[in-house]
Amino acid sequence: MACMNDNRGFSLLELLIVVAIILIIATIAIPNLVRSHQAADEAAAVSTLRAINTAEVTYLSSAVGNYGTLGDLVAAGLLDSRFSGASVSGYSFAVTASGSNYTAAAMPTSANSGRYAYFSLPDAVIRYSTATSGCGSTGGTCFPSGMSGQPVQ
Repeated sequence: MACMNDNRGFSLLELLIVVAIILIIATIAIPNLVRSHQAADEAAAVSTLRAINTAEVTYLSSAVGNYGTLGDLVAAGLLDSRFSGASVSGYSFAVTASGSNYTAAAMPTSANSGRYAYFSLPDAVIRYSTATSGCGSTGGTCFPSGMSGQPVQ
């Protein structure tokens, strides 16, 4: 004869323990995921600055010794049209050019996009930004103290 109280399933206590374990694992994993996303965006920003440097050298050879702005590089077909205003991989890019000099800058669009801002000059060395304020919406936190102006390894 079968027992009437033969309940199968999980008790409330067992479910609470499982939920607590999942929350503990999520608390450990989410910051690591955010940090890996930041690292990927930072690597993409440095790589994009390298591409901008290459485009500037190419533009210089065809523009009678003058460097071009971001718009000039896009118009010449040396960079994608996605650089015409929108952010790329969590960073916004700007190029100021004046004759035989230019500065290419990469600024994170939010605190989760990246920890650092970067810039490059005609020597094509990518460096951590030296500014101390005005870093997008991150409130200046992307300018590393002690590393400002140092080359990116």
